[in-house]
Amino acid sequence: MDLFRRALALLVLPALLLSFFPALAEEEIIPPAYPVPLYVTRLLEVASGEVGYTEGDHGRTKYGEWAGDPYCQWCAEFLCWCVNEVDVQYGTSLLNTVFPRYSGSNTGRNWFITAGRWVVRKGQVENWGYEWLKGHSEFIRSGDYIPQPGDWVFFTWTSDEDTDHVALVEYCTRDTDTGEVRVHVIEGNKPSSVARETYDLNYSRILGYGTVHDVADITMQFGNRGEKVRILQEKLAYLGFLRPDLVSGSFGDSTAEAVRLFQEAAGLRVNGIANNETQLLLDRVYMERWTKDPEVWKVTDDDDD
Repeated sequence: MDLFRRALALLVLPALLLSFFPALAEEEIIPPAYPVPLYVTRLLEVASGEVGYTEGDHGRTKYGEWAGDPYCQWCAEFLCWCVNEVDVQYGTSLLNTVFPRYSGSNTGRNWFITAGRWVVRKGQVENWGYEWLKGHSEFIRSGDYIPQPGDWVFFTWTSDEDTDHVALVEYCTRDTDTGEVRVHVIEGNKPSSVARETYDLNYSRILGYGTVHDVADITMQFGNRGEKVRILQEKLAYLGFLRPDLVSGSFGDSTAEAVRLFQEAAGLRVNGIANNETQLLLDRVYMERWTKDPEVWKVTDDDDD
């Protein structure tokens, strides 16, 4: 087992794995598909150090107190507190830039959607449309995305799709016999403590993930706002379908018209909705133009410094 742990540590989070991961008899750690940023390692260290913390009388916690309500249901407050601790200890500015600061239902999920780092477990994103992993033409299905260390998992306990709980991903494992993937998390308010928990990747109560990395694209249409819209607009402007001064991150009439113009020029169905087919072709045309653009590759005096 010591040899196994040493090999494991080389793949994922060196000191953290050795110190905090439990023994795994019939499971293997799934190595992260993307580099693990240093701030994620620090966040997991902080969260791990809180495991075992238990709320006081009447549900009072230091996480709720920090957030302004000592007696609140505190799963989100716990994660936000941990991010703030990283900022305080290391002088970073993660809260409200890389991760949200929030309390209310759906607020954290919506923050990640606006930031362009939301992966739905299955189905479509309300008021937007279907998602697909970058470079793929198929829409995301349950189990397609394996969450990465530092991702936030959003759950619903009710019959609707409102977020009722959130947890922090430590790592994922695969059962060596069945191939089933399990998500290992640290979560607050479980039910009255900070604890580790494990969920099946296809657990029906998982709504989706607020991700560390930008791994998915999404159908966009009139009324949408956020980073994905801004990137779409920049590509349309570069190709001459949208005035540069209209790049705003808000999908309004001018953006819908620019999408229609591109669709018409590309021989696609013209509907003003930036769907999978439209975006994949737009990306290809954009990259072809960009790689041949002499202005992009022009050497300036500053390049010689």
